[in-house]
Amino acid sequence: MRNVICMKWGTRYGPEYVNRLKSMVKRHLSYEHRFVCFTDRAEGIDEDVEVLPLPELDLPEGAPERGWNKLTMFPEKLHDLEGDTLFLDLDVVILDSIDPFFEEEGDFLIINDWKYPRRVTGNSSVFRFRPGAHPYVLDYFLNNLEEVRKNFRNEQAYLSDQIHQHGKLKYWPVEWCVSFKYHCMPKFPLNYFIKPTCPPGTRIAIFHGNPKLQEALEGTSLTVRRYCRPAKWVEENWR
Repeated sequence: MRNVICMKWGTRYGPEYVNRLKSMVKRHLSYEHRFVCFTDRAEGIDEDVEVLPLPELDLPEGAPERGWNKLTMFPEKLHDLEGDTLFLDLDVVILDSIDPFFEEEGDFLIINDWKYPRRVTGNSSVFRFRPGAHPYVLDYFLNNLEEVRKNFRNEQAYLSDQIHQHGKLKYWPVEWCVSFKYHCMPKFPLNYFIKPTCPPGTRIAIFHGNPKLQEALEGTSLTVRRYCRPAKWVEENWR
């Protein structure tokens, strides 16, 4: 059994993000699979989504969130999940088949960070692993919390470093996962006149930083350089 999982905590993302992600996965994954959402707020999530409780992570009060909750996906046993498991952020848009994400060889695969591709840093919006195969990720974090938070800005930098140290880190083919703001938006000032488009070969578009997914859908003038015209393909696929 293949697994596709996501996480939703707090109120930043509504249940529609989970429901639409489930719908996109169903359309673009031909393999039999489980779709699981780990969350502390299940209200509004469709009944065909398998909901599991969000694992607790005891961070110091007032500590910046920085995505550390994702590290709770790396205990020795993650509920009853077994086999290849694809983690997807809620704010992604799937455009093409994601079967290849289960066919690519490797123990741990993640997006090569677009801004600093030569660093050992992945973008954890899309990664694949086997539950229970990398318990050292969570163990070291819990036992060296202050050291980790001092040396790593966020969860994905720490996660990539740990997996790399154990010789398991591998990146997805570069054309599969693209950054909306780096690869789809025309550069300033053309962003005011030309609509965003995806490069050939894109399977998943990632919305990190600004503009956010909803802003790309509607068009936004949040900042001059990050202004984008409404992306019709986002509306057509994010459903």
